[in-house]
Amino acid sequence: MSSVTTKTFKHVSYLWDDAKAAALEGDEVGLLIYRSNLLGADLRLTNYGGGNTSCKVIAKDPLTGGETEVMWVKGSGGDLGTLKKSGLAALYVDRLRSLKNIYRGLAYEDEMVELFNHCIFDLSSKAPSIDTPLHGFLPFKHIDHLHPDAAIAIAAAKDGKRITQELFNGQLGWVEWRKPGFELGLELKKCLDENPGIRGIMLGSHGLFTWGDTAYESYINTLEVIERCAAYLEEHTKGKAAFGGAKIQSLPKEERLDKAAVLAPVLRGFCSSNIKMIGHFTDDDRVLEFINSNDLDRLAPLGTSCPDHFLRTKISPLVLNLAPGEDVSDIAAVKEKIAPLFDAYRKMYTEYYEKCKHPNSPAIRDANPVVILYPGVGMFTFSKDKQTARVAAEFYINAINVMKGSEAISEYTSLPRQEAFNIEYWLLEEAKLQRMPKPKALSGRIALITGSAGGIGKAIAKKFADEGACVILSDNNPERLEEAKDEFNQKYGKDAFTGDVLDVTNAATIAQTIKTAVLAFGGLDIIVNNAGLSISKPLEDHTEKDWDILYDVLVKGQYLVTQSGVNVMRKQNLGGDVLNIVSKNALVSGPNNAGYGSAKAAQLHLSRLNAAELGKDHIRVNVINPDAVISGSNIWSGGWAEGRAKAYGIKVEELPKYYASRTLLNEIILPDDIANACFAFIGGLLNKSTGNVLNVDGGVAMAFVR
Repeated sequence: MSSVTTKTFKHVSYLWDDAKAAALEGDEVGLLIYRSNLLGADLRLTNYGGGNTSCKVIAKDPLTGGETEVMWVKGSGGDLGTLKKSGLAALYVDRLRSLKNIYRGLAYEDEMVELFNHCIFDLSSKAPSIDTPLHGFLPFKHIDHLHPDAAIAIAAAKDGKRITQELFNGQLGWVEWRKPGFELGLELKKCLDENPGIRGIMLGSHGLFTWGDTAYESYINTLEVIERCAAYLEEHTKGKAAFGGAKIQSLPKEERLDKAAVLAPVLRGFCSSNIKMIGHFTDDDRVLEFINSNDLDRLAPLGTSCPDHFLRTKISPLVLNLAPGEDVSDIAAVKEKIAPLFDAYRKMYTEYYEKCKHPNSPAIRDANPVVILYPGVGMFTFSKDKQTARVAAEFYINAINVMKGSEAISEYTSLPRQEAFNIEYWLLEEAKLQRMPKPKALSGRIALITGSAGGIGKAIAKKFADEGACVILSDNNPERLEEAKDEFNQKYGKDAFTGDVLDVTNAATIAQTIKTAVLAFGGLDIIVNNAGLSISKPLEDHTEKDWDILYDVLVKGQYLVTQSGVNVMRKQNLGGDVLNIVSKNALVSGPNNAGYGSAKAAQLHLSRLNAAELGKDHIRVNVINPDAVISGSNIWSGGWAEGRAKAYGIKVEELPKYYASRTLLNEIILPDDIANACFAFIGGLLNKSTGNVLNVDGGVAMAFVR
């Protein structure tokens, strides 16, 4: 085996570690997983969830006790970069190949997928994917099927077959475009039989198959083939203006982000005419080069070629008719200008469906665009969740790379519309969609929770994330916020949340946090005004400074955050929710509590006023009144606990028991109780309720609203 230092590549990453591989010696499945993870770690080789790998081993047949050949291959779904053994399917090779004897032809190839189950060797392994026969019919011990941009650029070029044959001197076979499946597996085997000794096969418009007798040989062969493709593209792009050169110039970075932040909620509103979508924005240099070019109008409508790209990006993007420097502050005017674009896109998509559908095709899906291009600014993508929207953007960048390469060496060709439809509305793809878990109650919703780095706020954020929402963590304590972000990243992953330092008394930080939210997720659906503080003093000890900070944080803060959040909600025209975490002190008069109690009462009435005003926008405003939530609360780490204990004539450590004992239910109130109350308002069962107050206090008779 060659040393790591002897392998240098310019266009791909050589990641093989001899020591790690040696530790897996004799474990071919382990080496398959290791190789797959290395390939998946370099996005120049394949994209998230794309491609598949396999190995064939001799194993003991549990039924006969004899030796049998078994193929381990990436199962349905899954991602090479994170692949584990549980993501592999294991099949008897002889049984899989014997299916050729009962194959009835191309018109019936989908029926073969169910028969893969009769070939399963390891009953606990993953379900086999549609690509299983592509690996099974080839004789090689280790096989890689990837979607590298450099290879697809050649595969999608008008002269792709000729270029492939010349570039590799006949050492790489060529199979014309064919939808993945049983027939393509047979065509790969035929190509190999007609071209013995080749090192791989290029799939027209699709991707690359490479192989080797060992995991390492397959890995090196794959890298070398892709490296040669990439070097060829580089040679032919030197000195050439990509995409016919620049037609317009990009705005400066901050201006791009400002424009995107203003526009994202508007676009989200249009894209959410069917279901609420989550957005993603990127102004990647590769995107800007494409969307600013002379060839944008010619290439964008063509759509993508590789089926992995197409399934995530739809047949083509929508290109906005807004100039980079155009004023977009007049939202009504912007909507009037771009609305016809969305109408035209939905009409185009519907006509595409009607023209291409088969008698047994699934019903038409959402006709809104996934990819939206704003020349001079960047690219927006919208989908059912953040990960899918982000991955759609990554795949469209792959498509941009492919178009750039194809145009440099020949002419880019996309999938014919009928072939594209046959992939998008493939009954096997539909069955896969139907098997996916149902959306959670808050899927597609975006929530900003103030003061969410601890206590009640963090409990609410966790509850919302558990129920599928994207959450924006915010706090005025940067260190505490970073700790919360680390916790959320470990539990939920990067696509479920973002975070920003937010002082609710500072309009500038509110604006910045709202900008963070809309750039991360495309908009805002839920505002939870939770940030607070408390001061408990007798009237004679209460200072003007105490009074001002209580009213600034509790009342003014609630007002400013609601005002900014509602501005985003109105742009979307999707309604929304404002939840205000107030207190039973808004209703109950207690000792030593003039400033805090009156500020809480102001919060409560401000909520009623907002509910009355925002109903016409379908924005609901409701109140949760907690009491004595001590666990994890920042309030209790200050002087509040001492002040309340003094007011009640007890010790600080006696407060939890005291508060519980004075309730009708004799219960201690926890942050999760408040989080559950918030979910009750927005979880779907109370969609026609606004202006309400829900006490979560264990039952305090004096706090009964009526």
